[in-house]
Amino acid sequence: MKLLLAVVQPTKVSAVRDALQRIGVTRMTLCDAQGYGRQRGRNESYRGHEYQSILLRKVALEIAVNDDFVERTIETIQGVARTGPEGNIGDGKVFVLPLEETLRVTDGVTGPEAI
Repeated sequence: MKLLLAVVQPTKVSAVRDALQRIGVTRMTLCDAQGYGRQRGRNESYRGHEYQSILLRKVALEIAVNDDFVERTIETIQGVARTGPEGNIGDGKVFVLPLEETLRVTDGVTGPEAI
């Protein structure tokens, strides 16, 4: 089992969610996030005053999958979250973490079946 943490642009969340549902990934947690990487923020204007916005809005998706779904889930996220054929800085990242145990609270089922 793996926990995928995908950070994507807010405009891509619906498309990523729909694409994941088509391949059978129907459970995830979405969290609003702020951060920056190579983008280093951007200049914005408010009431005529310019300022630098260092933290950019993103959405973090937490997705627990069984081992046989890892590669196709990553490929789906990458294909849908990418902007343009080559992709652009700020399209996001996917982190793959080992998931040692899972417990479904409602009925106590553990392991891969709980996902």
